Amino acid sequence: MVRNRRLQVNVISYFFSECKLSRTGPPATIVAIDEESPNGTLLVENMQIQGRAEDPGRTISLSLRDNYNHWVILDPVRQRLYLNSTGRALDRDPPSYIHSIVVQVQCTNELVGSIIRHEVRIVVRDRNDNTPQFQKPRYYVAINELTPVGTTIFSGFTGNNGALDIDDGPNGQIEYIIQYNPTDPMANRTFDIPLTLSGSMVLRERLNYEEITRYLVIIQANDRAPYPNERRTATTTLTVDVLDGDDLGPMFLPCSLVDNTRDCSPLTYRAHILELTDPSKVNPVNVTPIIQAVDQDRNIQPPSERPGILYSILIGKPEKYADFFSLNRTTAKLKLLKPLNRDLYQRFDLVIKAEQDNGHPLPAFANLQIEVLDENNQAPYFQDTTYQGFIIESAPVGTTLFADVSLTTPLGIKVLDNDIEEMKDPMVQISLDNYNTIFMLTPSGITRYLTLLKPVDREEQDSYTFTMMASDGVQESPTVTVHITVIDANDNTPTFLNSSYSVNVYTDIQPGETVLQLTALDADEGPNGLVTYKILAGNQGHFAINNRSGVITVMPGISLAVGRSYSLTVKAMDNGPESQRRSSITTVYIEVLPPNNQSPPRFPRLLYSLEVSEAMRTGATLLHLQAKDRERDPITYSIQSGDSHHLFELSRTSGLLVLGKPLDRETEDHYTLVVTASDGHPEGTSTATVNVVVTDVNDNDPVFDPLVPQNVTVTEEEANSFVGQVKATDPDAGVNGQVRYRLVNHADLFRVNSNGTISTAVPLDREVRGQYDLMVEAEDGAVEDPRRTTLTLSVTVLDVDDNSPVFSQPSYMVNLPENSPKNTVILQLTAKDSDLDSNVTFRIRTPEARQLFAVNPVTGELSVLQTLDFETLAATDHTFVVEALDSGGSMPPGLATVTVKITDMNDYSPVFSQVLYRGMVAPNAVKGTVVTTVHAEDLDPPGTPASRVRYRLDLDEDPYSGSIFDVNEVTGSVITRVNLNEEPNLVFSLIVVAYDDGEPVKVNKTLVVITVLQPSVIPVFTQEEYRFPPVSEMATVGKVVGVILAAAINQTIIYSIVEGNEEGVFRLNNSTGVFSTAKQLDYETNASYILKVEADSMEVVGSNLRAPSKTNTARVFIDVWDENDHPPVFTKPLYLGGVAEDAKTFTSVLQVQALDKDTGNYSSMQYRIIIPPTTDGKDGFVIEPYTGVIKTAIMYRNMRRSYFKFEVVATDNYGEGGLSSKAEVVVSVVNLLDMQVVVSNVAPTVVEQNKDKILERYVQDQIPGAKVVVESIGPQRFGDGFEQEDYSKSDLMVYAIDPLTNRAISRQELFKFLDGKLLDINKEFQPYLGRGGRILEIRTPDVVTSVKKAVQTVGYTEGALLALAIIIILCCIPAILIVIITYRQRQAECAKTARIQMALPTGKSVGAATNNLYEELGDSAYLLAFSCFPSTSLSLSNALFYPRQELSMESGIDPGQDYYTQDYYNYDHGYELPQYGSRRKLISPTGLYDEYGEVIYGRKKRIKLVVDREYETSSTGEDSAPEPQRNRLSNLTNHSNINGSVYLAQNGSVIRTRRCVHSNNIKVNSPVRLGKHFKKLDKLAVTHEERLPLNSPVATTSSVDKTLNTQPSSGSLASSTSGPESIASKSNIAKARSERSRNAEEQESPVDNEEVREPLESQSDRTQSDEEELWMGPWNNLHIPMTKL
Repeated sequence: MVRNRRLQVNVISYFFSECKLSRTGPPATIVAIDEESPNGTLLVENMQIQGRAEDPGRTISLSLRDNYNHWVILDPVRQRLYLNSTGRALDRDPPSYIHSIVVQVQCTNELVGSIIRHEVRIVVRDRNDNTPQFQKPRYYVAINELTPVGTTIFSGFTGNNGALDIDDGPNGQIEYIIQYNPTDPMANRTFDIPLTLSGSMVLRERLNYEEITRYLVIIQANDRAPYPNERRTATTTLTVDVLDGDDLGPMFLPCSLVDNTRDCSPLTYRAHILELTDPSKVNPVNVTPIIQAVDQDRNIQPPSERPGILYSILIGKPEKYADFFSLNRTTAKLKLLKPLNRDLYQRFDLVIKAEQDNGHPLPAFANLQIEVLDENNQAPYFQDTTYQGFIIESAPVGTTLFADVSLTTPLGIKVLDNDIEEMKDPMVQISLDNYNTIFMLTPSGITRYLTLLKPVDREEQDSYTFTMMASDGVQESPTVTVHITVIDANDNTPTFLNSSYSVNVYTDIQPGETVLQLTALDADEGPNGLVTYKILAGNQGHFAINNRSGVITVMPGISLAVGRSYSLTVKAMDNGPESQRRSSITTVYIEVLPPNNQSPPRFPRLLYSLEVSEAMRTGATLLHLQAKDRERDPITYSIQSGDSHHLFELSRTSGLLVLGKPLDRETEDHYTLVVTASDGHPEGTSTATVNVVVTDVNDNDPVFDPLVPQNVTVTEEEANSFVGQVKATDPDAGVNGQVRYRLVNHADLFRVNSNGTISTAVPLDREVRGQYDLMVEAEDGAVEDPRRTTLTLSVTVLDVDDNSPVFSQPSYMVNLPENSPKNTVILQLTAKDSDLDSNVTFRIRTPEARQLFAVNPVTGELSVLQTLDFETLAATDHTFVVEALDSGGSMPPGLATVTVKITDMNDYSPVFSQVLYRGMVAPNAVKGTVVTTVHAEDLDPPGTPASRVRYRLDLDEDPYSGSIFDVNEVTGSVITRVNLNEEPNLVFSLIVVAYDDGEPVKVNKTLVVITVLQPSVIPVFTQEEYRFPPVSEMATVGKVVGVILAAAINQTIIYSIVEGNEEGVFRLNNSTGVFSTAKQLDYETNASYILKVEADSMEVVGSNLRAPSKTNTARVFIDVWDENDHPPVFTKPLYLGGVAEDAKTFTSVLQVQALDKDTGNYSSMQYRIIIPPTTDGKDGFVIEPYTGVIKTAIMYRNMRRSYFKFEVVATDNYGEGGLSSKAEVVVSVVNLLDMQVVVSNVAPTVVEQNKDKILERYVQDQIPGAKVVVESIGPQRFGDGFEQEDYSKSDLMVYAIDPLTNRAISRQELFKFLDGKLLDINKEFQPYLGRGGRILEIRTPDVVTSVKKAVQTVGYTEGALLALAIIIILCCIPAILIVIITYRQRQAECAKTARIQMALPTGKSVGAATNNLYEELGDSAYLLAFSCFPSTSLSLSNALFYPRQELSMESGIDPGQDYYTQDYYNYDHGYELPQYGSRRKLISPTGLYDEYGEVIYGRKKRIKLVVDREYETSSTGEDSAPEPQRNRLSNLTNHSNINGSVYLAQNGSVIRTRRCVHSNNIKVNSPVRLGKHFKKLDKLAVTHEERLPLNSPVATTSSVDKTLNTQPSSGSLASSTSGPESIASKSNIAKARSERSRNAEEQESPVDNEEVREPLESQSDRTQSDEEELWMGPWNNLHIPMTKL
């Protein structure tokens, strides 16, 4: 039995052990898997569940439970689990967030039926599969360039603002680094992210606004995956804007900079006024350039508060200038007060001043010269009546003509005009009547000079004569004659008539007898044409030649032998300058013959030359020829040859040559006569040659060449195109034969030059005119009575293909009925081409249209290609482009649009929704009662006329019914036409016709049966109108409003609302008549309701009909009571505005507005602003409580690119317990550097009216929410320096505020946003700017800053200082004596002062002692004490500065500071602009300073606050102080500077310069050091600001106190701290205060304590490098140290 029991137990144990885990450990199975694992990934290899899960012998069954989204697949046989990710991914990251999967493996014990569930937990491990994502598209920060190195300038990646990585663990942790930006290489050097996990960026290097105004920092965000190569990154750009400010006075425009400085050259304006002119005709006087000055602080915001410029005349000469001129204070328009007499005043020299209207003490000066002109009532005149000029023919082009033959004095032509002063250029125009292509006059000057335009040749023309005339535009002078003589240049060579000569001589020839006379001709004149002859060789001493006449003779004592021959080489040379002489040679052959007793007569010359005018009378003697005969035989003369026309006669006996017939030079201009002389013996004849040159007279007209074509052509559309060339000749000689051409007509279209070439002056258009008759005139060059002739040319303009075909209409519209047959012609296109021989063809340009339409290319017929069905077409209007092109041309085709509208053919008839309509009507229904409504639909396309259904009654069927009832044509409502008075139970039958508007019209009909009810079944309301009490709009839904009541005999009444409750606001109980609200009421949506109710009997309602009548309808009036249930809503959640740097207090900035839907007082607002508290308790802005106008409460100088953010609260009900809402207001401080000028061609008044409609949207396209602010509107300024104004155009000065940065968008970005959209802007603004109005350009304002004048001025004084040093050395002995005496006196005074101070009562602070000391000793004594005991004066700052002033690190200014009303500059009232480095005014918040920057204690005692010995020309240095004060401060130079110079900026900031290492390192003050310092400032241009509290003394360790007490400071009156380096913790401050209180009595005078040798540095001091110097200044580009403390 025990065995059986054991067996039973074992069996039971076996049965129940199935489904249990065979493993040990926790019951749950935990596995891990990577996210995004592939489908089928093995999760669990074996569940280790006891039992068999497969047949045969299966003991367990396995299944999954709680299998979320079926992520797990079970293999029951092998007890494995797999991942099921088919079509999806297992993602641990958002949005899936699958961190783990928990399933239950259910095991069913098949033996006993028990169930065990085993939990499987699958942990999804993270993979680095996501990239960090930045949460903002861009990041921006603006920092002041004064920000110290190491300051955190951006922490915008904290929270959820930076980059996020949805991965987990290190894969989701973000770290930030700065990447190198190739486009901004300085960014990663300037900034750093030391803590990469926080992403906070700090300043690594100092900023310099003048060098870089914007940095683009690329920030890389990467996760921290364990393996660097698996890390993912993302980048963004952080834009860092550097802020700056400026403070300058006005300057006159235009400004021309001096060399490479920023100083403007002295400017002189000029004006000219005609004498005795009525002021009304000349005012305002035209000044060149226009007088204009601009404030160099051009970005003052808002524009309405920018200071204006006031103009005035400072001084002038003559002194009575004020009697004649005045200058408008605001517009600078010069006004003439009364006429001027030039006899009394010829010129006014004035100095004008421009200054700001807010009292800013930096005026600008300019000169104004006014010339009084003589009245133009006299003509100009030449000083001489004739002029004689000379020019050598070899002169090059451009040579000036001379007045003497020696060519030494230029020919001056002086023109005078009595209207102009004699010493001034009369500005006349001088014209030449001839030869203006050869000579030209200089265009200006009192004396003009003739210059050569083209070379001249004396041999062609040796003189020129022409006239000149001068004109001043009104009057013309008498003409004067100019004679120009061309002086010969040796440019011609003497030329023999023959290259060789042969002559025979006899042995009996006598010595000295002529053998031959040679003649060489030279066209030159004077010495250049005087020929000298010389025998070079071959004469053998037997022959000689006369060097002038060229006569060859036999030498004396020479007898010639028969048979000898000679060959003489003869040279002919002119007598020009030796270096320019020309020569030629010839050969003379001489044969010696035996003696001849009968020698022929011989002429004394072999060649005779003479000139004869062709006008010479006949019979005139021309020449007397005389030959000699040795035998004295009678001589007979005759003409042998050369006179074929017998023009000449030679006396046979006397040898007189006379003119026998008239000469004509044009027929023959030269005759060579061979004359003979004969003694009658054989061989007794000799010859001579007579050259007769016929000179010309002007007796011929120019004659055009008949061969020149008179029909010419020219191609159209070409300027300077050759037309043709005419040629006219004049047989006359010289100027008489020179021909000039001119065009008699069409001179504006054609031109002709000196050689007769005709060309087009402008492009011709054949389509305008195709042929011209051009008349050309030829004129000779005769001075008197020139001869002329004309020629007419026919010019035909040739056509070019320059016109595109033009359609007869630019667009065509055609209607095409649907179902039109294929190839139906629907339109005839026509086009013309103005060109000749054009072949116009047509085609469809739009490809899609070619599928439906075709055009005949030749005829232009447009046809349809297929039958079109209106209902199946996607579009019923087809618009396409057709083109007409010239098939043989090159021009683009002409285009036209064709719109084919497919019209519906009305395929369907209207169909009623019911075959029969029934209606009921009361027997007394009024006219217009709606009985029933019919409805029909048409299946034609919606919107077409064929689908538009209308209704009418068919009166032919039942005219009587048609007289009682009617149907609405549009709605189909059947209404009563008259007031009914019918019998009950009467039935009317109406036929209603539905018809459409298609073609053809299609109709359908239906039957309407109307029954007249019994009066007893029609309820009657107790009232015609029900007026319920007003219902509050706050009433809950279901609120009972009122009850209506109607009665009928034995009828159950049903109430209904038939009109006025379309929105379901009210509910009417249809059985009780109780009205209640169904929705929440809203007074602002609807303040009252008028409802129409109807009561019907159940019998009528049961028939689904209505029977309105007079009695069963009533009107219900329900008024809604307004409650204060709507809070005010601002028109904007954020208001952006701008304010100028120097805006005055209570200047309007912007206006906020909140609207309330409530009425009455509930919609009346009261506004207030919430500004974070400031240390001084002063708010930057105020608001008008009932208008919402925000105004300035302080001034904002030096705060450009700062911004103020505050809230505005609007409370309704005038602020008395009403609802409120808030809006943010951001006001950005801007100036002109942030603006652009929008130039338009409309007047400023037009732009003023429409300025709110301009530009903002186009900026918002780039920067959402940006605000465009109109700064100013004025006339257009143009010219080189924008000095001229045009009031017909306008300049619109705008800037834009970026809502992301709360600062002004850079003007470069603003230009890019606007200029790129200029075309779109002009299109949109066309309605506002008027016809032709448009925006011309977007330009940058002209900003000119003169900041280095001080450097130049100081540099100029170095020479003067050197000279002064030499004088001092010469006078050094008495100066040394004076210094020694003064020094000893000062030592005695210091000792006395020390004793007085030591005698002060104990327990008083140093500051109190100082004050008492000042009160006792007065001004000079206090300065003495200050110079002797600098440490005792440290606490004086407690009384000078307003307590608890703190500095704004972001903007470099104190937002709560009450900015100073003006600055004081020390300058001479001269004509130059003041230099930088002038004295600056400091105004204490407690008002303790006078106008010279001195501290006032008591009534008339003052202390000089600032002494800066290191920088002598700084803001309040010694050089800028008056002489008495300079003397008082003279002995402060010996004190060393312990911790550097401390300066107080205008806004209260404290700045320190570098510390001197030792007192011996103090350098000698000099302008050279100052100049170098200014240059260094230009390079660094960086300012830094330290937070130094000004309200309490700051102490360091006791060693430092000792140092302060023993070492004199730089002489600057400072706070109790020796520099920013000595600022300690609060505990040190408290400790120092107690120590100072205890040791006040023990302090010694530094003068008495000479043995102390304490070091100049303490442990808390740190030597600063040059790169760490701290500067601050009010100027943009020149950071001059501010007031030194």
